[in-house]
Amino acid sequence: MHPNLYGRLNRAIHIISFDIPYPPDYGGVIDVFFKIKALHAHGIHVHLHCFYDKRSPSPLLEEICTRVYYYPRKNPLISLPVRYPYMVFSRRSEKLMHNLKTIQAPVLLEGLHTCFHLKEIGEMAGYPCFIRMHNDEPEYYRLLGKSEKELIPKLYFQWEASRLQAFEPVIAAASKIFTISPADTTYFSKKYPKVKYLPAFHPYDTVNSQPGKGDFALYHGNLAVIENHIAVMFLIKNVFSKVDYPLIIAGSAPRKELLRETGGFRHIQLIANPDAEQMQTLIRQAHIHLLPTFQATGIKLKLLNALFNGRFVLTNPDMIENTGLDSLCVCCESAEEFIIQIQHHQHKSFPEAEILKRKTIMESLFSNIHNAKMLIKEIFD
Repeated sequence: MHPNLYGRLNRAIHIISFDIPYPPDYGGVIDVFFKIKALHAHGIHVHLHCFYDKRSPSPLLEEICTRVYYYPRKNPLISLPVRYPYMVFSRRSEKLMHNLKTIQAPVLLEGLHTCFHLKEIGEMAGYPCFIRMHNDEPEYYRLLGKSEKELIPKLYFQWEASRLQAFEPVIAAASKIFTISPADTTYFSKKYPKVKYLPAFHPYDTVNSQPGKGDFALYHGNLAVIENHIAVMFLIKNVFSKVDYPLIIAGSAPRKELLRETGGFRHIQLIANPDAEQMQTLIRQAHIHLLPTFQATGIKLKLLNALFNGRFVLTNPDMIENTGLDSLCVCCESAEEFIIQIQHHQHKSFPEAEILKRKTIMESLFSNIHNAKMLIKEIFD
């Protein structure tokens, strides 16, 4: 069968991912993996193209994709351009462009990271090009640079932010831009045409929160990421230094400063590098989830995890503003409010009525089935 005819008859799509999306163990790849899984369930033939650095090829991806291609990211020592952001320039490949031409089908680019070849793809007849934006990347990198204390990472984040800002307008050439949060939708709609909100894809089909009480509070996340490190240090220094309720901090690659800080409190436990099963057990068993953030970009998938699987969620405005999830969380605007709400909720039982409320909202706003159908309609109809 001619490749062009195959693409039309079989509803095939090329997805270009910034990383290998398995295992789905951090924010961006979670959205990519469960999007692919949902598209596969709806009969879409996914031709997956993965850039990679440290992650390894996954046989499981072969089961849900028609074909999987892998491209190593360019070495940073030879990928330091003056013009392009490193995160973009390191994800370029002539082999990718050759492989795209084997099947004529729409292309979905995952993140600004993968947009180096956007204009070139858009010029190929029969290849409508779509972008899934995972963040306002220039702002995200600016905030990382502002938060970072060490000089070299700070300079890198600032350098990358300025180049991302200069590169971002390339996305105006896309057939449509899919944003991951209402706030991002507002931001990108002011700058570019054809923007549509597509909620994050995730592992959860239904709300599994348990009624009753747990006996500890939980903060979870990738502790190597500076925004998460700052959030958990805020909780330790400003909240749990004054509250004796047990706190568990769980996540990958904690920094030395965090190891030192937690060692001074008997009621704070740090669980470094838990596996997926252990993490989900902690999320189900916790009585209070503490999820402050000081970077209001994108949507945090750990918030969805807590709302689908946990009990009380205490957070701050930057985490929930314009998400539609504010009625499911307790919003705290200061350390003092976190203290008050922890002391109030530690004695409360998580009610069945709150679980029903979550089912109504979460299974409507964040249904993988519904959102996959919407994506398919936008791309193929």
